[in-house]
Amino acid sequence: MDGRTRRLGWYLTLGGLLAVIDTTVTVVALPRLVEDLDTNLTTVGWVTSAYALALVAVMPTAAWVIGRYGPRAAYLGALLLFTAGSVLAGLAWDIGSLIVFRAVQGLGGGLLNPVGMTIALAAVPPHRRGRMMSLLGLPVLVGPLIGPVLGGVLLDHASWRWIFWINLPVGAAALLLGRRLLPPPEARREPAPLDVTGLLLLCPGLTLAVLALSVTGESGGVVSGPVLVPLALGAVLLAAFVRRAGRVRHPLLRLSVLRAPGMAGGAGTVALFAAGYFGAFLTIPAYVQIVRGDSATLAGVIGIPQALTTGLMLQVATRLVDRVSARRLVGLGIATATAGTVARALVLDADTSYALIAVLGAVIGLGMGATLMPTMTAASRSLPPADLPSGTTLLTTVSHTSVAAGTALIAAALSWAAGRSAPALAGEGIAAVARLDPVTRAGLVPELAWSVQFAVAVSAVLLGLAWFTSRRLPGRPVPPPAGGDPAVSNARGAAGPPPRPST
Repeated sequence: MDGRTRRLGWYLTLGGLLAVIDTTVTVVALPRLVEDLDTNLTTVGWVTSAYALALVAVMPTAAWVIGRYGPRAAYLGALLLFTAGSVLAGLAWDIGSLIVFRAVQGLGGGLLNPVGMTIALAAVPPHRRGRMMSLLGLPVLVGPLIGPVLGGVLLDHASWRWIFWINLPVGAAALLLGRRLLPPPEARREPAPLDVTGLLLLCPGLTLAVLALSVTGESGGVVSGPVLVPLALGAVLLAAFVRRAGRVRHPLLRLSVLRAPGMAGGAGTVALFAAGYFGAFLTIPAYVQIVRGDSATLAGVIGIPQALTTGLMLQVATRLVDRVSARRLVGLGIATATAGTVARALVLDADTSYALIAVLGAVIGLGMGATLMPTMTAASRSLPPADLPSGTTLLTTVSHTSVAAGTALIAAALSWAAGRSAPALAGEGIAAVARLDPVTRAGLVPELAWSVQFAVAVSAVLLGLAWFTSRRLPGRPVPPPAGGDPAVSNARGAAGPPPRPST
């Protein structure tokens, strides 16, 4: 990559880092929010859920927003909305206002990644996209590990409001830099119409499905009304969306891109791996803070080795995927992450060494660095420039939906296991531990440790399933043309209206 393209990549990494960190920085703040805003753990959980669901809801509109306003204006507008939502969240006066302002943040953050990825991938030829993805992947993989550490430090030395206000100076700087670094706008083109009906089918469908997963641990199991009703309704809406997407001229998500070589296998791998990996993020903080009774900052610090190995392997793997078989590289990454997760599940007990947990996290990080971004790179490589907005929007929608679903599923598994192994929690799940006196909680440590162990095992199963879908990824990349790098369209051209669906 030349200097200008490299600077563009680093700039887009900054915006992506804002959005990704914000998805996890609030995790360690939840107990403090319960106290300061005079609410309960169930309600305060929507501070995280509202943000994640807003991300999922807005991402499918990214291709239309790019076509309507251009990638430059779309990116700067999303960044402005995210920064404004951060300021408002820090000013929240009660739990209801905080939940609303977190949703505003999510609406902006949900556009940053797909719009940024479209701009970045359009700036480099297909056989060089691995290098660009090595930059774009840093926020997605490292950000969720930095977030809990940053949140713990701000909580210990400032206020919960600063976990939101910290975005203001960074967001303002990114807005100013964007005016210089983003590709200039081109002449306005007539965009494809927004598929409003598709939006009204997809967003509620995904939300209902995630909601069903989130209550499985507290509603008497999978075969119960609170789970089956939203799950069935969500499935009907999603089925109607898929049927419609194959029939209309301009669908919300062009599912036809899944016919491109590697796209279907890549989407399946991203879905399962993201659900298992990111869904398990809550397990170690729960183990450290609830089972062992240690600080939130310590819970974040334990994840630092995993962040370091993830970032280092990411830089290596996203370059290797331009030269070696993606199927083999990703398969090895998934196998490594699965092995580390299985080992972590086996060693967790009431007094497992934190050093051992951190070392196993480093192993898991190595596998992660060789999996998610290389999978997206290989899956999108065969897409022509005109299909990049639809392809990247589909992959990022799958990724974030899977994060929300995986988090809900593993949290439910943790809650179910805690209620089953510790009847003293009165069926309220592991969250009820916060209300126990120290003596009672100490007596439940072995049972609570087993609950976390079970949740980690669920994560390992999801990771293992991702290995099978990765077998559908392409092998060695196609070499570049003999005449050198092909001409690369600029970001605006790549983000134009999608072509007619093939018949």
